[in-house]
Amino acid sequence: MRLLPVVLTVVLSVAVAYYFYVPLPDAIQEPWKLMMVDAGFRAALYLASLKDWLGLNHYMKSFRQSTEGVEDMMKGLLSSESGGGVMPGVKVSDITFAGIPVRLYEPPAGGEGHLRRGLMYFHGGGWALGSAKMGSYDTISRIVSDELNTVVVSVEYRLYPEVHFPVPYLDCLTAAKYFLSHDVLAKYAIDPERVGVSGDSAGGNLAAAVTQEISTDDTMTVKFSVQALVYPVLQALDFNTPSYLQNKEIPILYRPMMIRFWLQYLGVDLSLQPQFLANNHSSLHQTTITPELRARVDWTVLLPQKYKKNYKLLVVEKGLQGLGKEVPGLLDMRASPLLAGPEVLGKCPRAYILTCEYDVLRDDGLMYAQRLQDAGVTVTNDHYDDGFHGCFSLITWPLEFDVGKRALRGYLNWLQNNL
Repeated sequence: MRLLPVVLTVVLSVAVAYYFYVPLPDAIQEPWKLMMVDAGFRAALYLASLKDWLGLNHYMKSFRQSTEGVEDMMKGLLSSESGGGVMPGVKVSDITFAGIPVRLYEPPAGGEGHLRRGLMYFHGGGWALGSAKMGSYDTISRIVSDELNTVVVSVEYRLYPEVHFPVPYLDCLTAAKYFLSHDVLAKYAIDPERVGVSGDSAGGNLAAAVTQEISTDDTMTVKFSVQALVYPVLQALDFNTPSYLQNKEIPILYRPMMIRFWLQYLGVDLSLQPQFLANNHSSLHQTTITPELRARVDWTVLLPQKYKKNYKLLVVEKGLQGLGKEVPGLLDMRASPLLAGPEVLGKCPRAYILTCEYDVLRDDGLMYAQRLQDAGVTVTNDHYDDGFHGCFSLITWPLEFDVGKRALRGYLNWLQNNL
């Protein structure tokens, strides 16, 4: 009988280790910490799926509640550790811009008559998760506001499953146009020549799309002077780029999960996920996908050789038919900014694009950097050889990563010198 507890303990330990363990490249530092973060996300997703199966709640709503709960707990711990929160001099207000909820961060008052920088931020989360109020996003906005004497506006755009494309984009565009009005900039003592836009992941997608629209809108007298995109997701035509294949099983953004986020955003039947995995949705039978559009996402031309390696371009001859007409958002540059033509890109402001080696979205960012440069835009690409998707937000105890702190510092330095 004494042997039974020992056996059960060993079995349980092996089972737990098996659940937590994910093979990771040697270049990723603090691997077990990343495995712990990933295990937490997977557990939350499994629980959300169970609730959905039982008819208790939509799985994405449950998943969102779980992630926000963890963030709130981390925020509480951070507040306890720091004795009341970070950057206490920053004034935080939850207001609306043209009916869109935003969280406004104002730095400590400076000298009279001195104008400040302005920055609009769109959080990530696959157009389904995240909030400006979440611990990591709130912390980063406070740091930017305090260190760079910047008025930060973090937008609470609507999310899936309540809405699909183009609603999140339109929410962000509405807030951006309001922010860029002379009256609003004057109200918050912001220099009209020093207003930027930024976002990470799906937020980087929204930032790029909004920047393109603002840059080409002749009715806008004030436009963004810079765009700072953190591992942005920029196209939905090719899910077999080198980075999608190389990093398909790297936490915390697995390839099937990113495709699922796209299907949700575009309102596509989730049962078609295998078709998108195989690039059947962008087959040659899709007559709406012209050779010109394909060239805009052709990684064999747009990526340096060190990223292409020995991977082969996958263009399927026969696949799903008529999807371009059934899902117009698939070819809409408001959803996929990488599809924009050079006449649009050439009007965009100078850009900062952060990419990570171990991220399925790496090549989206690298291709966009190249296309912007080809259109005459000045681009800074900060690439982290030990980086992974989500690291930019993992900067606070106990979920802090060295690469995340380095990425945030590089981002801040660029804004300091360019905004």
